[in-house]
Order: sequence, then C-alpha cells, then structure tokens
Amino acid sequence: MTRKLKPLGLTHLGALPCECEGCVFWETDRPLEPRCGAACDMEKLQDWYREVAGEWGECGRVACEDNEVLGFIKYAPQQYFPQAAHFPTGSPSDSSILIACIHIRDDARRHGLGRVLLQAALRDLSMRGERTVEAYALSGGGDMSAVPVMGVEFLLRHGFTVAQPHPKYPLLKLDLRSLAAWTENLEAVLESLRIPLGAPRRVPSPSIK
Repeated sequence: MTRKLKPLGLTHLGALPCECEGCVFWETDRPLEPRCGAACDMEKLQDWYREVAGEWGECGRVACEDNEVLGFIKYAPQQYFPQAAHFPTGSPSDSSILIACIHIRDDARRHGLGRVLLQAALRDLSMRGERTVEAYALSGGGDMSAVPVMGVEFLLRHGFTVAQPHPKYPLLKLDLRSLAAWTENLEAVLESLRIPLGAPRRVPSPSIK
C-alpha cells in the first residue's frame, strides 16, 4: 500500500471524509449553524471547485492510501468562503488565505495525519508566495465530530496565534514568513504513520482536535 499527498481534485469531492457528501457549509452565503452538513449540494460544491481552481488555483490537499482518501484540508482566499462573514469573530483579512477545515477518517485520526495535512497546506501556500493564513477554531474542547473548524489547541501547537479572540470561535493567524525553510519530507512522514485502518468506508465522520 502506498500513501501520497495530492492536490484536492474534482474527482475527490465525492469521496471526502465529511459529515455528508457535498457539504457546502463554507461555500454558502446564508447564515448557517456551525455544523458539518448544515448544507449539502454536490453540484454546488463542484461548481465552487471549478471557480476557485480556475481563478486562483489548487485549493487543498488530500492524503490517500492507494485510492482511499484518508483526510483532506481545504483552503482559499477568504472571498471564496462566504460563510466566514457570519462568524461572530468577524471576517479574515482580505490579504490572508483562509484554511477552512481539516477532516480525517475516524480510523485514521490521532496518528499525526492532521499535522501532515496542515504542513502540506502551509508548504504549498508558502511556495506560492502567500504571506499569511488564518483559520477559525473551536475553543473549549468537546466533541469535534461535526464541527467545520479546527481545535484551537491544534492550531496553537503549530505556530498560530490568536488574531481575533472569541469565547467559542476565535480567529487565528500564522505568518508564513516566520516559518523555517521546508526541509521535512512530508511524503515520507505520511508513509511512516502507523494508522490502523479498518475496512474502507465511503463517508466517515470528520474532525480533528
């Protein structure tokens, strides 16, 4: 079995580990409850992907084992995620890239895959000349299984700082220029992770703490 990091592609959208196929929480402009699967529309998601890829470029990374998607991370300039305007923390900076979410299969969680996906995203954005990234987070812990943001502790461990505080949904920021040169072989790290995968499942639950 071979594990690889790949750009998030149109063909991956129907096999992503998220609460429902075609989740368009971030891509929806009306206010929604911050919950994975609050809005689902595969056609809308595909149209969104084509727009972002055509206007801006690759908007995510996936970790695969053979043809199975283990997890993914999605990011783009904040204007492509209209739901951000409804977060109580306020919108990200116009000059920042927003990391919308990371989702990982249940049987692949807690083995370091989230770190690899985040670093793959940061490496990609840094090489493309981006300067800052931002991400909403959930503070206070609890069940992350259907939350469309990352845990605040996870982001803080990886160098993010709080840009806009909020008791539940702070907005965090990372200056990519502060990172050291990319020397780690993330593909080798991905291969080395000891992930005890079960039988392939089409729609696992999301999240990372």
